[in-house]
Amino acid sequence: MKEKIAKKIDVFNKKAGFEYFFLEKYDAGMVLTGTEIKSIRMNKFNMTDAYCFFIDGELFVKNLNISKYDQGTHYNHDPLRDRKLLLKKRELKRLDNKLTDQGLTIVPTRLFINDSGLAKLEIALAKGKKLYDKRETIKERDVSRERMRDE
Repeated sequence: MKEKIAKKIDVFNKKAGFEYFFLEKYDAGMVLTGTEIKSIRMNKFNMTDAYCFFIDGELFVKNLNISKYDQGTHYNHDPLRDRKLLLKKRELKRLDNKLTDQGLTIVPTRLFINDSGLAKLEIALAKGKKLYDKRETIKERDVSRERMRDE
């Protein structure tokens, strides 16, 4: 029995939204192998602990877990390998300059497949929340739920 392969994938990283304030967002392409895109289309990936970093002016994502493809042979990929992100040169320079500020990082917020069938990763320049900020986020979410129930 064949597993269902989804044409549209749009998954958000909820943990990143709870842990960080997003300052700027960018859509980046990813350099993937054939078995990786098949696993993504089968919705077999996890990006809760993923983060981005620079090596020699190029942006990479680390800890983006794309599970091995079931029908993959010896051509199967390493699930936790570092994947290169594709952005314009001026966007890379801007992000690299902003990372020198204290407390800023780059986290993936969303993985989706666009209309052309390409896997894209939405990344955000983010600043970490303090404990009282997280409490405030929980409080706002509870208040909005109560409002929705009353309506």
